[in-house]
Amino acid sequence: MAQGRGSATQGLALGLLVVCLLLGADVAGAATYNVDWSFAADSWSGGKSFHAGDVLVFNYNPSVHNVVAVDAGGYSSCQGSGPTYSSGSDRFTLGAGTSYFICSLRGHCGQGMKMAVNAN
Repeated sequence: MAQGRGSATQGLALGLLVVCLLLGADVAGAATYNVDWSFAADSWSGGKSFHAGDVLVFNYNPSVHNVVAVDAGGYSSCQGSGPTYSSGSDRFTLGAGTSYFICSLRGHCGQGMKMAVNAN
């Protein structure tokens, strides 16, 4: 009997390990990208492949820039109504689809401080 119980315990432990590995696979595969948040930001994401769960870290001088996550309309019009981030090292985790970011300081978005990132 003891041998059967030990085998069941080992099987359960192995099953739990496999489940944990499978659930953690997406998180473990997430990448972190350091964004040079500057007037050339609109071309930064070109040629890169992003996935849901990836993290963007916006690095910039907080005394002269900020970051606002916006919708497609805010991206096109360079106007944002969401929270304004201004730490100089702001982190955003991407969801599936397109995420839009702008600098809301006067004239900055129009000069290229905006970015659209598509995550699969």
